[in-house]
Amino acid sequence: MLQPTDHLLFAALRTALWGVELPVAEFATLSADAWEKLYKRAAEQGVLAVAYDAIQGLPAEMQPPRGLRLQWAVNVEQIEQRYAKQERAIEQLACFYAGHGLPMMLLKGYGLSRSYPKPSHRPCGDADIWLYGRQAEADALLRRERGVQIDEEKHHHTVFTFEGLMVENHYDFLNVHSHRSNRTIEARLQELAPTDNEPLKVGAATIYLPSPDFNALFLLRHAAAHFAAAEIGLRHVLDWTLFLHHYSDRVNWTALEQFARQMNMHRFLHVLNAIAVDALGLDARKLPDFERDEALERRVLQEILQAEFAEQLPKRGAVKILSFKFRRWWANRWKHRMVYKEGLFTTFWVQVWSHLLKPKSILH
Repeated sequence: MLQPTDHLLFAALRTALWGVELPVAEFATLSADAWEKLYKRAAEQGVLAVAYDAIQGLPAEMQPPRGLRLQWAVNVEQIEQRYAKQERAIEQLACFYAGHGLPMMLLKGYGLSRSYPKPSHRPCGDADIWLYGRQAEADALLRRERGVQIDEEKHHHTVFTFEGLMVENHYDFLNVHSHRSNRTIEARLQELAPTDNEPLKVGAATIYLPSPDFNALFLLRHAAAHFAAAEIGLRHVLDWTLFLHHYSDRVNWTALEQFARQMNMHRFLHVLNAIAVDALGLDARKLPDFERDEALERRVLQEILQAEFAEQLPKRGAVKILSFKFRRWWANRWKHRMVYKEGLFTTFWVQVWSHLLKPKSILH
């Protein structure tokens, strides 16, 4: 069941996203403890800076306690500083590649931030890039000319650090070894990836964003996979909501719905849309009609805010880590059935094989 502060968090997010009036009276009675809960929830969900944009509009006498207000402001400033640092690194990396005739596409992260009212208030971690099939050539250039170390121990992308930014250089968009259905979705994404790309200036560099049809499928599968394996946060739902706000009219919804149903992701798609409309205030006219399941929508939203399996990954101990992963996988089987086409035990053995192919992935 949602907590009272959760409703206030959603109200703050709607104000920050769309400029709707904040229910000021509801904030007037918040205790210091309630403010602390709201702050922690926003931080855990990756929406601290977005919520801050709305909270700043409260009258002075309704603001959070001074200590919390200062802590909130400092953390928002740090998010902005990290964003600026990442933006500079993305610009420099794109310029390096462009100097060798390599165009760079950005997936998720920074590209999605440009749909936010304040892009720097969307926290960005690493950068996911795609180089139009020239990943190996690009990695070789970085090794030779910049002395960059390339980690090749991950499925579907290599990893390196450039100017302090961790970069995942994709040769595939999905881990085709972890779920058999990913192979079908990967083939569709590979077809969509080179088409209808959107150029975007980042300082002196030009990068490219995927087409709306690519992003609709990629973001859906990415969120679904994280949801089924462990959890997603409100930031994932904000990404989806703002993507729809800006690009829904360019998405082929008939094709997406049919393919999502074929891959057994249609219920997850509908729930994401419902949360975007009901909780985050997306204009429902942006979407075609979709099936509603209020009980499932409530369960998914509650799972996003507070996962049913709440244990934390052990920091060490192979047996403890493997035991944790199995128990989490078993607890999340209802989510697996919601987003994957293949059966639970087929997936189990496929994932065992996937980890054996990249042994270092087992304990991470």
